[in-house]
Amino acid sequence: MAGSPYVPDAKKYDPKDFERVAGEPADPDPSSWGMQPDGSFLPPAHTPSVPRDVFVDWPGQLDYRDPNTYSLNATAEAFYPIVVNTSHSWQAIYDWDDTRYMLHYGGGNHWKLYDITDPRDLKIVDEEQWGWGDPRPQFGATTVQYNEKLGKHIAIQASETPRYFLKGRVANKHIDDTVEGQLTEWEGLRGFRVWEMNGPSPRDWTVLTQVSTDPNHGPDEIQEGNGVLDLPVYYGDKYLFVATAPDNTFTNQPYKTTLWAAGHAAYDVSDPANPKHLSTWWVPGTRKGEEADSEYLANNPRWNNKTSWFGSRMGIFMPRSVESGYKYGYAAQGGQGFFVLDVSDPENIHHVGWCELPDSVAGTEGDNVDTTQVEETGYVYVSGYPMNTDCYEPAKEIYQIDVSDPTQPKLVRILPRPLPPAEAPFTDWAQRRGSFGPKRSGYFTNTGTPHGAVIPYAFYAAGLQIFDVRDPEEPKVGAYFVPPMGLKDDDDLAAPVHGVFVEWDRNLIWVFANHGIYAVSTPLLGEPIVGLPNSAAPFAG
Repeated sequence: MAGSPYVPDAKKYDPKDFERVAGEPADPDPSSWGMQPDGSFLPPAHTPSVPRDVFVDWPGQLDYRDPNTYSLNATAEAFYPIVVNTSHSWQAIYDWDDTRYMLHYGGGNHWKLYDITDPRDLKIVDEEQWGWGDPRPQFGATTVQYNEKLGKHIAIQASETPRYFLKGRVANKHIDDTVEGQLTEWEGLRGFRVWEMNGPSPRDWTVLTQVSTDPNHGPDEIQEGNGVLDLPVYYGDKYLFVATAPDNTFTNQPYKTTLWAAGHAAYDVSDPANPKHLSTWWVPGTRKGEEADSEYLANNPRWNNKTSWFGSRMGIFMPRSVESGYKYGYAAQGGQGFFVLDVSDPENIHHVGWCELPDSVAGTEGDNVDTTQVEETGYVYVSGYPMNTDCYEPAKEIYQIDVSDPTQPKLVRILPRPLPPAEAPFTDWAQRRGSFGPKRSGYFTNTGTPHGAVIPYAFYAAGLQIFDVRDPEEPKVGAYFVPPMGLKDDDDLAAPVHGVFVEWDRNLIWVFANHGIYAVSTPLLGEPIVGLPNSAAPFAG
């Protein structure tokens, strides 16, 4: 694979370099997609999966890394050249002894703890990094909440099998018959850990228990299934929800790098040291032996396409906890579609409604559900995200879905495609290279109460895009902050901006880029605040 002028040392996509299998989407005719005479970009109708470090050249792209910053109704209040992972990182924000902390981690073996009480003066207060051969467990996706009943902060941390890479390269079970054995025999916790926090730093945490999501094997044995994916859903009270495939029957998964397709499990964590499994829900057809009886499999054109992700990637989405009286959870199940779940009785999670998501292969077709507007408008916003680089895949849209009747969810519209300003040296963000499309709109752990009828998304090459949905019938991009495509030649260009975390209670959006962290404000949220929210004063100047 030759390099390109844009990324001289990177791999350039050539279909001849990849072994393809029957059923996999074909590479589209080059004349069927790309820049159009009116300056718009027409995405491919379908593509095979391409590793994220492989770049795809096409006419009309920039041949340099765009150094410019673009903003509309948004201001960078601060910038910090801190990176813990260039492709994705996680954050948890919590208050402890009159200090607001951000725990920032990524890659499984690296975390930093910041004091962000004054967002303009972030301080690193602790950090740790260890090698891949270190016996310490990887630092998985972590939810931190204060448990009022116990009077303690509790952290619940996910642990899962490798999702993409084995022995330093992208796994592909369709052409490598060693992948299945490597995954089924993987030695590590497939489940979650519960920690008692005796201080703000992970150094001060004590493990209360390790729980395998495999009902038949404990943490000290080789377990089945994939463990817990991404963020455990815990509000600090009684119930915990996790995305998991609990055993090796959950294998109707087209995607090449993993064996399992995950559903959702509920646990009672009233006693955090002794969680009790309550129930597990999955899309019918997910398990071996269910194929013939499942409308979600038999009628799904993605089945056996060797490319679509089936099952959850995140826990159940809901605007507030079951304990507070909220009845429904929303599940983005990749190529299996969007489901409304009745979670009012966690001992009996069951789905009450479903709608198909448009075919968008490759990439991830259903990953995130934004529920910040649902109680006021009846709408949730569902999106996947791009996995191929350089827009070499169908557009990853944000779908507005009406769930006012939970038994009949309906896709009613697509949010508008963000476009660059007139002064930009290109007419579509796709030309800036790297990935372009929505990642996620933050997490249920975002602090405070959503307001302003806005939804911020990390949008990779298009930075932070903030959608104004005050009129949900006419959604629009109301603000954006798009930083440079990196500050150094070796900055990862596949994921220029990979994450956001919203402090609703301080009117701030943290933006995580391949070259550092931005604290961003927008008048759509209101004047940004410094200090703890209950004793805070607005920014001066």
